[in-house]
Amino acid sequence: MLGSAAVGFVMALAPRLWRLLPLRRGAAPDAWSLKTRGSHEHRGTRPFRGCEVIGNSRTIKRGLLFSALSYLSFETYQAICQAAVVHAIDKVEEVLEQADYLYESGETEKLYQLLIQYKESEDAELLWRLARASRGIAQLSTTSEEEKKVLVYEALEYAKRALEKNESSFAVHKWYAICISDVGDYEGIEVKIANAYIIKEHFEKAIELNPKDATSIHLMGIWCYTFAEMPWYQRRIAKLLFANPPSSTYQEALKYFHRAEQVDPNFYSKNLLLLGKTYLKLNNKKLAAFWLIKAKDHPAHTEEDKQIQTEAAHLLTGL
Repeated sequence: MLGSAAVGFVMALAPRLWRLLPLRRGAAPDAWSLKTRGSHEHRGTRPFRGCEVIGNSRTIKRGLLFSALSYLSFETYQAICQAAVVHAIDKVEEVLEQADYLYESGETEKLYQLLIQYKESEDAELLWRLARASRGIAQLSTTSEEEKKVLVYEALEYAKRALEKNESSFAVHKWYAICISDVGDYEGIEVKIANAYIIKEHFEKAIELNPKDATSIHLMGIWCYTFAEMPWYQRRIAKLLFANPPSSTYQEALKYFHRAEQVDPNFYSKNLLLLGKTYLKLNNKKLAAFWLIKAKDHPAHTEEDKQIQTEAAHLLTGL
């Protein structure tokens, strides 16, 4: 539609453009022709009588038409490109909305099938969600150990690409750190400890970019809890690798878990469970029971929630 309109405009414009040109010598002037009232003579040149245009009128007219068409074709091309970009952006937004809905609904497999179609995407928002979905499939009880390992490494690759595309996204930093931690389970204790500072750095960056994200705060609590309960032989390895090896305390972990609850109460069953487990480590059975009961009674939307309910119930029987 735009192309035909442009051609029609050019055809209507061409005669008017032609009339703006002066006549070649010998052509019959019409009513709009410019008439000179005399001539100026210059030594070595002949006087001009009227106005002249050198060249063939048809050639000039054809050139004007082609020039105008070329210009309008370029404008049409730009408009089409802009429309394509807008459509692509709208498409990405639609996919992101579907992905977030499936994630909140606990539809792990459907989420993965949706996002794996975009594994070659350059969009950071799609990539970190694909990393999260890959990790979700890896954690299913129906996933074999071999498949799990492949998915864990693929998730890290997606998260790494997302970070390359957008370093100002808190979610990208969060899931990159999570995926590095997962890979450490396959690469030995030395690599896992060596990656600890990188993981902590990205969790802290995620919290800095979005202080209201309870999950990032919770994960920082897990980091502290992990190093607080590190066994002696792992501490020894850490001292060999670092002059100042990573370390933390249960009190510091507790601070992050409570902070996460303050930001978003009951947002995650594992945060409730870890509050109970941390209080157990600190020999506060009363508060441990309080949080473990909340973890056991938390609605189970995912397979992980079910596993947490089972663990919380088991810990409660030992109190």
